[in-house]
Amino acid sequence: MKLGAMWGITLLAAAVFLWDWPRWSRMPPKQRAAFAAMTALGWGLGVWLAFDPKLPGPTQLIDSIFAALGKTLE
Repeated sequence: MKLGAMWGITLLAAAVFLWDWPRWSRMPPKQRAAFAAMTALGWGLGVWLAFDPKLPGPTQLIDSIFAALGKTLE
């Protein structure tokens, strides 16, 4: 089941990558690198969440980072 999800995420990331490929020739190199990095980051996060769905979300991360600051300001 998890390998199927991984392959599905991989196929979707490849489809997004190939869909935007014709536009890449007009992009500056920095923008191409940023798009490739964001696509790879999204693919990695998707695969990671497929294998470990109980990962905390970004809200819990921000809460844990700023909890000490909130206590200090009170």
